[in-house]
Amino acid sequence: MSDETPSSSSDSAAGQQQSKLVKENLKRRSTWLRLFFMFVVVILYSVSRVVVSAVVLLQFFWVLLSGETNGSLENFGQSLATYTYQIISYLTFNTEERPFPFDLDWPDGPPVS
Repeated sequence: MSDETPSSSSDSAAGQQQSKLVKENLKRRSTWLRLFFMFVVVILYSVSRVVVSAVVLLQFFWVLLSGETNGSLENFGQSLATYTYQIISYLTFNTEERPFPFDLDWPDGPPVS
């Protein structure tokens, strides 16, 4: 008589299948390539945060001195906001399209859903 019951042998087979899938996923080149691009995109995100801070300060002083917003800074700020949205979407696996300068062009205007 065997110590294994039919359910435990099927559990074992399912576990082996899961283990095989994990090994295949670990060997998949596309996953490791995405990790590389994610590191690069995180660096771009850090740079964009510094640029956003500069735009905020410039726009504030522009308004302080002139009493109105600078249209060029507004447009650039909107592009930066859209770029940040694209970055976050890629990093959180909501899209496979890599943000500028990889798959997408520099954004012009608000994000398109």
